[in-house]
Amino acid sequence: MTSLYDRVGGDQFFYDLIDRFYLAVSGDPVLRPLYPDDLTEPKKHLALFLIQYWGGPGTYSETRGHPRLRMRHAPFVIGPLERDAWLRHMAAAVAAAGLAADDESELLAYFEMAASSLVNAR
Repeated sequence: MTSLYDRVGGDQFFYDLIDRFYLAVSGDPVLRPLYPDDLTEPKKHLALFLIQYWGGPGTYSETRGHPRLRMRHAPFVIGPLERDAWLRHMAAAVAAAGLAADDESELLAYFEMAASSLVNAR
């Protein structure tokens, strides 16, 4: 079975997805305060994580260790407002990719699950 990583064309798809996503985040009054001034590292980390998660090279784990998403996000207040803003921007970034419907649905279902699992405030 072909991985989503291979179906979408590999690394470049994820780098482009993350560029679109962070362009929206950079102007979002809810999300922008949660990120450092320089978005270079967060962009790199998210792209490498997604590449690995969806079947690409394991560079993320090789350089950062186990993903530990909840632990890495614990210092940030993430409530429904932040989750919804994050999902809105990620869904728009995914939609702009022009993927096959099944691949788009698979990505969006994952992002919904992951974003909801990181909520740590009401």
